[in-house]
Amino acid sequence: QVQLVESGGGLVQPGGSLRLSCVASGSIFSVAGMGWYRQAPGQQRELVAAIIHGGSTNYADSVKGRFTISGDNAKNTVSLQMNSLKPEDTAVYYCNAEIARVGYIMFRTYWGQGTQVTVSS
Repeated sequence: QVQLVESGGGLVQPGGSLRLSCVASGSIFSVAGMGWYRQAPGQQRELVAAIIHGGSTNYADSVKGRFTISGDNAKNTVSLQMNSLKPEDTAVYYCNAEIARVGYIMFRTYWGQGTQVTVSS
């Protein structure tokens, strides 16, 4: 099996910073990419940022210039540095990864359990 475990959420004041981390573990053969999604109450889950194996990144327009995604292919980890946080960034943040398990050819999507980020004064 494969597991994604997130850490680093919490409560922060507007303008503050948080760093989220996620590690993928288990019978992993290959990781095509990892990323972060978020879901606020009453809203659909949306992509925040993603990074593929080669290092290319993609960001939602709403976080460009404030958030930075980074990954470590050797350790199967991904981090999201969030600066200049706004109340509208409040959501549950989910780690996401496209992983092929040992013995399998196809990649499939895996999700972490989510970590709450609350931006409030």
